[in-house]
Amino acid sequence: MPLVCLTDFQAQARERLSKSSWDFIEGGAGEGITRDDNIAAFKKIRLRPRYLRDVSEVDTRTTIQGEEISAPICVSPSGFHCLAWPDGEMSTSRAAQAAGVCYVTSTFASCSFEDIVAAAPGGLRWFQLYVQPDQQLNKQLVQRVESLGFKALVITVDAPIVGNRRHDIRNQLDLKMNLMLKDLRSPKERNSIPCLQTSAISTSFCWNDLSWFQSITRLPIILKGILTKEDAELAVKHNVHGIIVSNHGGRQLDEVPSSIDALTEVVAAVNGKIEVYLDGGVRTGNDVLKALALGAKCIFLGRPILWGLACKGEHGVREILNILKNEFCISMTLTGCRSIAEINRNLIQFSNL
Repeated sequence: MPLVCLTDFQAQARERLSKSSWDFIEGGAGEGITRDDNIAAFKKIRLRPRYLRDVSEVDTRTTIQGEEISAPICVSPSGFHCLAWPDGEMSTSRAAQAAGVCYVTSTFASCSFEDIVAAAPGGLRWFQLYVQPDQQLNKQLVQRVESLGFKALVITVDAPIVGNRRHDIRNQLDLKMNLMLKDLRSPKERNSIPCLQTSAISTSFCWNDLSWFQSITRLPIILKGILTKEDAELAVKHNVHGIIVSNHGGRQLDEVPSSIDALTEVVAAVNGKIEVYLDGGVRTGNDVLKALALGAKCIFLGRPILWGLACKGEHGVREILNILKNEFCISMTLTGCRSIAEINRNLIQFSNL
């Protein structure tokens, strides 16, 4: 039977992966309330279609940080893609390039930056950084990815420590002992430096440290994990170039707002000064349309990418992206939107369900 939607891939990926790998990918923090709410919150929003419009041509293209993408659907940073497929991030990178969308490479990629770039040299890539306690390592990482052609620096702000992920604790999952994090070492160093611990994330990184990052790179800096107007206003004040509204897929602090619920507050706070994106809970083309109607410039896709990878490697990720792009195009057409510019707040209403 063909896989025709993202949840079809979810079901098949569960059959293909070990229990510990599946739990790591699917698990949330605490009771999993925010993880589940990310998806459920989209279903409380209803669409208000407009008809009798010429929709013979519908254009899904848009731009992020000045770079064109084929649709407002990109790949979130997630680590350890080799858990799902042997080629890991190399397959993900190739699929994103083929789809014409941005792939955000994680600090905790299981393939080296160089291998990821070589796999898809023409792809649009951003780099996600977990700020390390060692400033020299941060500098080396940032300047290394900049020299490799990555186009933006995404700094994750919601993970000074790892959230309370009960499944991983029960499974005694120890990724740092099983996977070599090649991306955290230069090619010459890979055989001489011990594997960096996944827990080595700075707990002291704060707003005043952003100016140091701005001084060492020309890349636009985007903050991932902002959920409140207060932090959104501070992001603008500190001259960052974008915000990814995200709760880390419900994997960090449980019982925070869903991403789509937090989006409105953040968009209002930045008031068009910087681009705002959404990560978390997107499973259908309608979800993409709803996020854009509420002010997101594009959405980033996390777990579904790993489902596609687990099922069919590069081709599975391509299928995931193409399914969502096609669904989004249908959603645009059936609501009377011929271009991204025509998507606005009037297209949606909040249900009482």
